[in-house]
Amino acid sequence: MARWLVTGCSTGIGREIASAALQAGHQVMATARRPETLDDLLAEYPELARATALDVTDERQIVAAVQATVDAFGSIDVLVNNAGYGYMAAVEEGEDEEIRRLFDTNFFGVVDTLRFVLPIMREQGSGHVINISSMTGLVANPPNVFYSCTKFALEALGEGLAKEVAPFGIRVTNIEPGAFRTDWASRSMAESDTTISDYEDIQGRKKIIKQFADHLPGDPRRIGEAAVMIAELDEPPLRLLMGKDVLAATREKLAAMSASIDEWEHVTVDVDFPA
Repeated sequence: MARWLVTGCSTGIGREIASAALQAGHQVMATARRPETLDDLLAEYPELARATALDVTDERQIVAAVQATVDAFGSIDVLVNNAGYGYMAAVEEGEDEEIRRLFDTNFFGVVDTLRFVLPIMREQGSGHVINISSMTGLVANPPNVFYSCTKFALEALGEGLAKEVAPFGIRVTNIEPGAFRTDWASRSMAESDTTISDYEDIQGRKKIIKQFADHLPGDPRRIGEAAVMIAELDEPPLRLLMGKDVLAATREKLAAMSASIDEWEHVTVDVDFPA
């Protein structure tokens, strides 16, 4: 039995990860900005589930949630950084306040949570950090460029962190979902109030994303099952792509990068002072 702390459990992937961990017999502190949305989990798993309020942009709430988890279970074995939301805008349309708020939740919220959980894992000599990234953390496309920026940053954080904490017995995994049927593209999606008519194609992409939000192919329950599975491995992957779309997009990007590297290698290596 492992002790889990999961952020952003009100709906979607966070809810499915918490449910899968509870179903597997683990203790779970499920968090949400409105913890009453988690009452059904508490009722279904009264001996294993606990819930507390957590807005990851509020350091006081992070400290309280971490302490509540330790008080309830004794420690934290698995941290799932899931809380986050989307934001659609062309780069020119991006609103400064909204972009900073997006980073505060999707990236700095993870950083701040890690600052209070990692000391616990280091002291016990074990732990697993699971970051819910995105296909857009590997491949950037309009109209999600700013959202991609937060997830690209999260990818770098997870990659570097894995190297830092490996000597302490702590493992790190970034999970990259593709298009999954959650409320990410509907209720949880923010959008710039500014529109620039020249970006007609981007406006069309925004409409398509919203129209197909409830018809995307990915089943979020499978991410929950995958998270539980990798948390039980001695050598989990650093990255776990989830979905045929993210697999194809990532392979296409890697192939294009490789071709470009080969094409421009003569310029790349010709930078040293003459012998």
